Amino acid sequence: MTAPIRENLAGLDLRAEIERLRKERNAVILAHYYQKPEIQDLADFVGDSLELSRKAADTDADVIAFCGVKFMAETAKILSPEKIVILPDMDAGCSLEDSCPPEQFKRFREKHPDHIALTYINCSAAVKALSDIIVTSSSAEMIISQIPPEQKIIFGPDRHLGGYLNRKFGRDMLLWPGVCIVHEAFSETELLKLKAQHPGAPVAAHPECPPHIVDHADYVGSTSGILQFAKTFPSDTLIVATEPHIIHQMELAIPEKTFIGAPGADGNCNCNICPYMALNTMEKLYFALRDLQPRIEMDEELRLAARKSLDRMLDMASGTVGKGDLGRA
Repeated sequence: MTAPIRENLAGLDLRAEIERLRKERNAVILAHYYQKPEIQDLADFVGDSLELSRKAADTDADVIAFCGVKFMAETAKILSPEKIVILPDMDAGCSLEDSCPPEQFKRFREKHPDHIALTYINCSAAVKALSDIIVTSSSAEMIISQIPPEQKIIFGPDRHLGGYLNRKFGRDMLLWPGVCIVHEAFSETELLKLKAQHPGAPVAAHPECPPHIVDHADYVGSTSGILQFAKTFPSDTLIVATEPHIIHQMELAIPEKTFIGAPGADGNCNCNICPYMALNTMEKLYFALRDLQPRIEMDEELRLAARKSLDRMLDMASGTVGKGDLGRA
């Protein structure tokens, strides 16, 4: 397909135009914590992926503009099939999703029929449809604590999050070998240098980080969990081992504290910035709202199958699933 020809936007007040289109389209704008500050600042909701999709589903909006990555926009469509869901750049993918092609995951499951699939939300709708229970970084510990220890589990696609859960709960889940390229980029050597420069400063890390980073953390949790920790820790400086755009929300909420992003391999690179999230821009958001494209489309059979694994997570998080109901979907 030929890319649409788009005019030069020089001189256009993009924020004002986006506000105009938001009202005309009856749209809700969602921004993940890893988006650029200018996008976070105009969003109706800023947060983690599933939290955003659930909030959008509760609105009367006709259009969801999801400033995040493709699997997040797919999740919004799964929960809000009646709404138009647009993504400013359809190339905004995810290394975890890319690491787990559905056909390969299906074959892997077939080799281990006695395992249930506990799958991280950072995956395609097709992989969600092949899974038994979806987890987020916020809900994973609550979910796994409800699964009997004798039940064999496949965990994918993030081997670092799965490994963290294995160590914490004494499990032996079979791990899919995917990683997040952002969290994989943090350097233990540079982190130790930073800790030495700021004695007493705690480290907050996302569980997608490899063990040599998590082992130095004072707090391990989701992006929303890290933000909450930032609001409550007693010292005046925090080292943050996740995508650094979360720091914008920290600075807005607690301007009197200092937040330092954990460094990459040479201490200066931008390798801890998600290149996929960075594909979304104000200009692309404007065009997406104007044209209602690129649009997430999903086969209804696939949507319902993916919804089943998401619903099971939500039921388990609310305590409405008994241990006898934890077999394969």
